[in-house]
Amino acid sequence: MRLHPADLARVAAVGLRTRRTRAALSALGIAIGVAAMVAVLGLSASSQAGLLAEIDKLGTNLLTVAPGQSMTGNDAKLPLRAPGMIGRIPAVEAVQSTGDTKADAFRSPLIPGLQTNGLTVNAASLDLPAAVRTTVAQGRYLNAATATQPVAVLGSAAAKRLGIARIHPGMRIWVGGQWFYVSGVLAPATLSPEIDSSVLVGYPAARRYLDFDGHPSMIYVRARTGHEAEVHRLLGPTANPRNAGEVRVSRPSAALVARAAAESALNGLFLGLGAVALLVGGIGVANTMVISVLERRSEIGLRRALGATRGLIRLQFLSEAVLLSAFGGAAGVALGVSATVVYATTKGWSTVVPALAWGGGLGAAIAIGTVAGLLPALRAARLPPTEALRTT
Repeated sequence: MRLHPADLARVAAVGLRTRRTRAALSALGIAIGVAAMVAVLGLSASSQAGLLAEIDKLGTNLLTVAPGQSMTGNDAKLPLRAPGMIGRIPAVEAVQSTGDTKADAFRSPLIPGLQTNGLTVNAASLDLPAAVRTTVAQGRYLNAATATQPVAVLGSAAAKRLGIARIHPGMRIWVGGQWFYVSGVLAPATLSPEIDSSVLVGYPAARRYLDFDGHPSMIYVRARTGHEAEVHRLLGPTANPRNAGEVRVSRPSAALVARAAAESALNGLFLGLGAVALLVGGIGVANTMVISVLERRSEIGLRRALGATRGLIRLQFLSEAVLLSAFGGAAGVALGVSATVVYATTKGWSTVVPALAWGGGLGAAIAIGTVAGLLPALRAARLPPTEALRTT
């Protein structure tokens, strides 16, 4: 005697419908575990996709050149002509620089000198925002005229630390022991976060008002796409031909790519918590099926008396456990995907739910249900018809 799969599904569904509350609570445990697993993988994939999309928008061809250390262990300096020499490399599209002036910046001269708020005052070249892919959020950036005057442009973090939300004509800050007018505020520079906490002045103004020696402390280089490795190899010897070992060359976008990979480091922990919830749900399924076998002894006896084999009884109860887990798994996948969509939308990310997340979650739920329902199914199949029909 054999049951058609459709008939088997109907029989299993009847068993669940007669105990809806208990079945729903058991499926809820499965759903929570699967939802946690799907959401963790989905949010991680969406976060990485958003970060990589931002990197693509900013460009991966930005290289930075900074002074390293000399043979004696002292801080080295880049030559004054380093930006110009780098600009002669054929595959270089743009070269801009900043130079540390060693001055401090305050909102007013009444603020104690130790409260620097972690700000740096840097001389900056005139096309710096374009090179680092940032824009002017308020006001105007430096030009050939203002670069010679006591005029400053603030990085996004510098403006916040100085308590400046909006700039207005005539606004001033205390820089290097004298007043500088604020002409603008930059938007965040994702690839160059050091600019965010900087107060930027023109090179001529830095030499005139802040005793700046003119040596660049950071050079930003835009290489032609596809030639980054070639330019990277040439930057050290070009920036400082005499002491190429005293030059540090880096690629900021590589750090962001590494961060995208590192964000998945804690996924194992959250997946473990989801697995624990899934296991608890599986225990709930097993408990439901054990109680179901005890409550349906007379049904089992009647089916056996009418000709149902032990295999059919075993298959019926196992199917109920699998169907219960499948319902919970499907609900968990829906919850996990919904959570991913909502959170990714609020963050402005593209929604990415890997097939491993929803497929693996549903598969894990069914596997847990199969294992959880196996023992009750075997127990039901071993009941003798006479004992099962006996009134208890």
